Amino acid sequence: MTPQQTAEQLGLKFEKLTPGYLNLCIRSGNQLLSSGHVSDLKGKLGAGLTVEQGYAAAKNCAEKILRSVWQTHGTLDGLRVIKVLGCVNSTLDFTDQHLVINGASDLLHQIFGKDGDGYHARSALGFAQLPTGAAVEVEAIFEIKG
Repeated sequence: MTPQQTAEQLGLKFEKLTPGYLNLCIRSGNQLLSSGHVSDLKGKLGAGLTVEQGYAAAKNCAEKILRSVWQTHGTLDGLRVIKVLGCVNSTLDFTDQHLVINGASDLLHQIFGKDGDGYHARSALGFAQLPTGAAVEVEAIFEIKG
């Protein structure tokens, strides 16, 4: 099954959207670079939000990124995930940012393959605040293969 078919089987929906104020994904050479995509979930990890909720929020960000990549490239096929940056709105004593961002990485592994094109470099960082009070923000870089 191709990455596009896998994503659709997982329930992701893809539809053309009118461009907004910012470019959510831009092509540069053979790379696709996404803007940061924030979770629908608001709040702070370590102050009311659980790692499980953060994990779901990171997955939500990755779903949005995939839609933006599809919007720019027309398909998820023929891509390799290169780098993921995960930002977690968290308290000073919260240290499980990596477990939160696993929500994004696990979805990318599921769609592109953990041992193949989905195997990516990653950073997971804690932040005092994110735009709109979002719990998580994620951005990614993809390579267009071939």
